[in-house]
Amino acid sequence: MTYPVDLVTKPEVFAHFDGATNTISYIVKDPNSAHCAIIDSVMDIDYAAGRITYGHADAMIKDVQERGLIVDWIIETHVHADHLSAAPYIQGQLGGKIGIGENIMVVQDTFGKIFNEGTEFQRDGSQFDALFRDGDTYEVGGMTVFTMFTPGHTPACMVHVAGDAAFTGDTLFMPDGGSARADFPGGDAGMLYDSIQKVLSLPDETRLFMCHDYGPNGRDIRWETTVADEKAHNIHVGEGKTRDEFIAFRTTRDAELDMPRLIIPSLQVNMRAGEVPTDDDGNPVIKVPLNRF
Repeated sequence: MTYPVDLVTKPEVFAHFDGATNTISYIVKDPNSAHCAIIDSVMDIDYAAGRITYGHADAMIKDVQERGLIVDWIIETHVHADHLSAAPYIQGQLGGKIGIGENIMVVQDTFGKIFNEGTEFQRDGSQFDALFRDGDTYEVGGMTVFTMFTPGHTPACMVHVAGDAAFTGDTLFMPDGGSARADFPGGDAGMLYDSIQKVLSLPDETRLFMCHDYGPNGRDIRWETTVADEKAHNIHVGEGKTRDEFIAFRTTRDAELDMPRLIIPSLQVNMRAGEVPTDDDGNPVIKVPLNRF
């Protein structure tokens, strides 16, 4: 597929780092208007205490308000397994439509079974305002954003490209961070390699914004790089590493990794577009399935 790359448009990008989950959320502003999108927001949770708060989301809301911005979209690059989305909370404060890739339905079906969800849990993506397909476009003010289907980490991963800026979700990390794992249900290392190559086919000068950074080797947290830098220096796929080499490395590496600390609450909330599930009495609850991950 040919994507409508627009390097002339240079959106303003305001990053918000969440140290508890090493997540970077973004406010992406149309350079020619006050309209913006929010990408990969975070809802705070004290898992041990069973307590949800909104400090990170409130900071983003305050930033939007102080800049006098109008939120058109609240985007999820995928169903995150390491943090909870604050999308509905932010939508309630600022408006905007919540969007995700159409393969959310695959994720909902897979994890609906793992969490033994009943028939009342809709597996058609209807919890979201928009479901994107590969190559779809949407508007943020006068700026056109297009979507790239990038499965491998999860079946519903998408990269969102606004002008010269691409928001990679977990498809790619900083060059010294490499790539995301591909061993969750529905993940596939070969697909992830192919998706990364798709991202790296964008023009070299395209700015890439990461969803996570862990400061490898003690360096400061960073979240912005370029396609050229990734092609030259990414430790997992750079310098011409082959698909077979990547699959072998990723498979071995993933077998050594622990499950993310917040995977159980994150998946239940995020496959519902950020809404916390409830019991029969309407109380918010999180299930803990045993021996399923």
